[in-house]
Amino acid sequence: MIELKTPDEVRRMHVAGQFVAEVLSEVGRLAEVGVNLLDLEHHVRGMIARRGAESCYWDYAPSFGRGPFRNVICLSVNDAVLHGLPHDYVLRDGDVLSADLAVGIDGWVADSARTVIVGDAAREEDARIIRATEEALEAAIAVARPGNRLGDISAAVWAVAREYGYPVNTEFGGHGIGRTMHEDLHVPNKGRSGRGLELRPGLTLAIEPWFTQTTDRIAYDPDGWTIRSADGSRTAHSEHTIAVTDDEPLVLTRRDGER
Repeated sequence: MIELKTPDEVRRMHVAGQFVAEVLSEVGRLAEVGVNLLDLEHHVRGMIARRGAESCYWDYAPSFGRGPFRNVICLSVNDAVLHGLPHDYVLRDGDVLSADLAVGIDGWVADSARTVIVGDAAREEDARIIRATEEALEAAIAVARPGNRLGDISAAVWAVAREYGYPVNTEFGGHGIGRTMHEDLHVPNKGRSGRGLELRPGLTLAIEPWFTQTTDRIAYDPDGWTIRSADGSRTAHSEHTIAVTDDEPLVLTRRDGER
């Protein structure tokens, strides 16, 4: 069932979204050479506890995972792109780190992800794929307007991927969001304009382009959660929670200073 949110409910989701944005900004600041992923996990646990928020990941047990998930943030490094299980790994110069976070505050949820390069040894091909996911996300947000269709969002992501020459996996994508992390509607990162559900004010979505450099196939780690590119190529992931309004789309998880 698709639930359209009232303006007041969107405002309440925005509160959760701004906290998610704050946490991801902090993770990006702390993600330095020599930092252990478990230190980032415990830092985020503290921020969530102090805010009185609730992690959407803790005890999450979908059909595809080896659950329950017992962490509050997904941290994926290099060829890992989704559902990265925080573990005893020390970040190195040039690592690509994707951080994905979903929390609830007072019964309303927001979800966002970002990818950063650790240290100074950035490779142009890594910066390029991060830039591609960010541009795809902005293109998708731009068409999230009343009267357009769900396929327009998917087509916008796919168009940017094609422009950059990246393959697109359709097994995982965006989703509806609101009272829970995953509500009805799958938002694939590949699609055709003019197809699918008509977008209406009050619709809230998590849009999340994720690309791998040279394959559309994925592989799972033995932990049952961490998803990697099947060929070991590097990856990137960008995500925002948005609300369709009567006018321009509202980005509920926009970080300070983000374009």
